[in-house]
Amino acid sequence: MRHALEDFYHYLIVERGLSDNTIQSYRRDLNQYQEYLSKQYDLENWDDVTRTHIMQYLHYLNDLGRSSATVARWLSSVRLFHQFLIREKIAQQDPSLHIETPRKERRLPKILSSEEVERLLNINPSNALESRNKAMLEMLYATGLRVTELVSLRVSDLHLTMGFVRCLGKGSKERIIPLGDMAKSAVEHYLDGPRQALVKKKATEELFVNHHGNPLSRQGFWKVLKAVSRDEGITKEITPHTLRHSFATHLLENGADLRAVQEMLGHADISTTQIYTHVSKTRLKDVYRSFHPRA
Repeated sequence: MRHALEDFYHYLIVERGLSDNTIQSYRRDLNQYQEYLSKQYDLENWDDVTRTHIMQYLHYLNDLGRSSATVARWLSSVRLFHQFLIREKIAQQDPSLHIETPRKERRLPKILSSEEVERLLNINPSNALESRNKAMLEMLYATGLRVTELVSLRVSDLHLTMGFVRCLGKGSKERIIPLGDMAKSAVEHYLDGPRQALVKKKATEELFVNHHGNPLSRQGFWKVLKAVSRDEGITKEITPHTLRHSFATHLLENGADLRAVQEMLGHADISTTQIYTHVSKTRLKDVYRSFHPRA
């Protein structure tokens, strides 16, 4: 059973071209699935897996308190895996067919207000690291990049004269995103000395580096974001995706076209982008209740 899993992961890398993070998610879900089947039912062949086995595992996940979104993601992984087994003639049947996907709880993304964004970006750099931090945060809010996309940027991806940045998103899909004047200025300042002070003599192509001059990691950016928000007295819990959500919501609130926002975010399906219109409507209701004399 393990051999088939490794073949599947190889398929995801070579033929599907998925990112490392996505593949790790598949690996985590399916490894736990295989371990459960082996321990609970002593199964040694994927063709022996039945619909009942999958339903029992779904109940097991529910008993563990997993959210409907987590269970839905897991079921999606299992379906793709069993389809792969049939295509490769490793198994003759797909036991995941006709299993209903749990309805996801619709949660509106948390965003920052314009005032909170101003506070977060209120960095007056006095050293190379602070210059880097300001450039990163300005760029994240100006472009709506995912944190993985941000830390993967190379200097050659910048086109500051034209005012845009090029990035590779999910599935290695390229997209071009405009840069606002504030973000452009912060990045130019970072490139004009501070970055070289961090890189020193290393031949590093990545745009954002740590204090050793090595490419900044996703975890490194998280630490920076937490530290800056704490220093600026922002008590709201902030993640890198909070800035991405804020980018999209603020654009739509100010009249941006939904299709344009979808393209900048790199969403394959516009229904994913439409959730930000619900955020805007919710915020309008909050403003109305707060300020209308007869609300």
